[in-house]
Amino acid sequence: MEAAAACAELIRQADGLLVTAGAGIGVDSGLPDFRGPQGFWGAYPALGRARIGFEQIANPAAFAARPALAWGFYGHRLNLYRRTVPHAGFAILRRIGDGLPQGAFVFTSNVDGQFQKAGFAAERIVECHGSIHHLQCLDACHDGIWPADDYRPQVDDEQCLLRSDFPRCPHCRAIARPNILMFGDCGWLAGRTDAQETRLRDWLREVDRLVVIEIGAGTNIPTVRMLGERSRGRLIRINPSEPQLPPGRGVSLAAGGLVALRAIAGCLE
Repeated sequence: MEAAAACAELIRQADGLLVTAGAGIGVDSGLPDFRGPQGFWGAYPALGRARIGFEQIANPAAFAARPALAWGFYGHRLNLYRRTVPHAGFAILRRIGDGLPQGAFVFTSNVDGQFQKAGFAAERIVECHGSIHHLQCLDACHDGIWPADDYRPQVDDEQCLLRSDFPRCPHCRAIARPNILMFGDCGWLAGRTDAQETRLRDWLREVDRLVVIEIGAGTNIPTVRMLGERSRGRLIRINPSEPQLPPGRGVSLAAGGLVALRAIAGCLE
């Protein structure tokens, strides 16, 4: 693959790797990417039967109006992400980063914690939309964010309803919600993500020859794509359906994440 060889050359010239990843990187691990209402309802048929879209359930208003349904959705996702094994492409990215003087940093819109699970250092990850593995008070009685490690939701997957107890705020005992930036969300506590972004800015100042590898980031919510395009480094864009790249910025591969990363790894070897 000629494009993969060009990507390998960009990596050889770099001293630091910034991995930018959207939902598409998880497809090879078996995770849904919620592309379009039919894709979302295929993953959550109970919400499809009720004609409830992703924007409606991934919304703090859903926790106030129908908390068992909202936590049925997020509880299912939490359980799914906990049992999912990151695909081999994550290990390829780690090896690439380990071979560069300044190592690697990750910027992702995913809330699933897969990069941490794959062995990337937590202090070198930005989760720009937050993390399902952390909680905050739904009533915002305080600005604390705490791990969800001890919460084990029991979910009726057929009905998308939580059957166990709700997670509770340790201060006021109100229902807790995931520390995730949702649609129509004025109450998301961004302190954890703000600290992550500060560490990223500090790291970027140490990098002279940056290469960005972007995987599975679409244009519907373009946060991840925009970061790569604004960066001063060379950009490798991996996307099977939206591989377009600004002229002169780097190399694009119209392929899935795992296939493309394996091709690049083969050229590096």
